Amino acid sequence: MILKLLTHISRVLVGLLFIYSGFVKLVDPIGSQYKFEEYFSAGVLNLEFLIPFALPFSILLIVTELVLGIMLLVGYKAKFTVWSLFGINLIFLFLTWYSYTYNKVTDCGCFGDALKLTPKETFYKNVVFMVFIIILILGVKYIKPFISSKIASITTFTSVFISLLVTYYVLQHLPIIDFRAYSVGTDIAEGMKYQEGSDDIPPIHDFMIETDEGDKLEEMLAKEKAMLIVMSNFDKTEEEGISKVSEVAKQASEQGYEVYVLTASYIEDLAATQQKYGLPYTFGFCDETALKTVIRANPGILTVKNGIITGKWNWTDADDVEL
Repeated sequence: MILKLLTHISRVLVGLLFIYSGFVKLVDPIGSQYKFEEYFSAGVLNLEFLIPFALPFSILLIVTELVLGIMLLVGYKAKFTVWSLFGINLIFLFLTWYSYTYNKVTDCGCFGDALKLTPKETFYKNVVFMVFIIILILGVKYIKPFISSKIASITTFTSVFISLLVTYYVLQHLPIIDFRAYSVGTDIAEGMKYQEGSDDIPPIHDFMIETDEGDKLEEMLAKEKAMLIVMSNFDKTEEEGISKVSEVAKQASEQGYEVYVLTASYIEDLAATQQKYGLPYTFGFCDETALKTVIRANPGILTVKNGIITGKWNWTDADDVEL
């Protein structure tokens, strides 16, 4: 009787946790891609040959995580679900132990950008949930379909379809929910301030517009109309995207916007690059990680009014930019 009760409690807790964890990453799969790239990089797991597959890995993990949580709650294929959860949590346990022990990855990205945990907190969270999963293994016979096997089956396959649909939409546009420090409505200057009595690094701490004439960030923040064209890496920027943002930048400039092009790429001949891509605006350097955090697009477009982010668009939505 006690095992049955503990199984039902564990079923709800583990199911909801995996659904939440999957959902907050589902709305921003590129964030998980960057996290996989960090784990695969030299100096961490030294699996650099897997970096090109980081995005498929992230999508597979996200959808699997969310769907398994739903399967557990609705009671679909209980044994398969419970053992799958055990396997995934075992992987999480190793990765978070590795991060905690060797301090290689300071944020595992388990909850995307929605909830930040230290490696130590994340590791012990996984230890606790491994206990719940073991209870589920011991009490798997008590996990029955919530309504019926047919409803459980339909719910499971529907969740897979919707998850893939959301993933496709987000990859074509931008995250449905922006949990990062550069969401629309953010006051950049406020985000860069240290909290009184706290040593915590402010959410915005590595953002700049470094030019040969110095950092233009303060200048940009003071503008009534400013547009940021973000090209985190020129080598990976899509040519069609550059053409699209160039058109938007021209329209914005004609309407009085000061346009800044931000990149982490070293540009040997700036004048030639500006002419080639039709971007005769202020080019500024910024850390690539920061630019990838600013917007999940390469290139991407932001509008800023008096330091407050008023709009964000992927280059695929360039025609929808509001000036």
